[in-house]
Amino acid sequence: MTTILGIKLQNRVEVAKQFQEVLSHHGCSIKTRIGLHEVADGKCSPNGVILLEVIDENEAVAIEKDLLNIDNIQIQKMIFN
Repeated sequence: MTTILGIKLQNRVEVAKQFQEVLSHHGCSIKTRIGLHEVADGKCSPNGVILLEVIDENEAVAIEKDLLNIDNIQIQKMIFN
């Protein structure tokens, strides 16, 4: 089974440290991490989207729980059998 978490950060500069701490704590459970953000006129967008491929569903639930303690985060989940 493959679980993908899609995480949208708003005000990513303000929450980046706390967000990174959660990812580091669960680092051994994250197989792939892809970060997307918009850049316009040489300036980074305050929002970003991160995709995480997590090795099992229980770990995905734990990561999601920890991330939801951070303000300005939305999470969507995809599960493939």
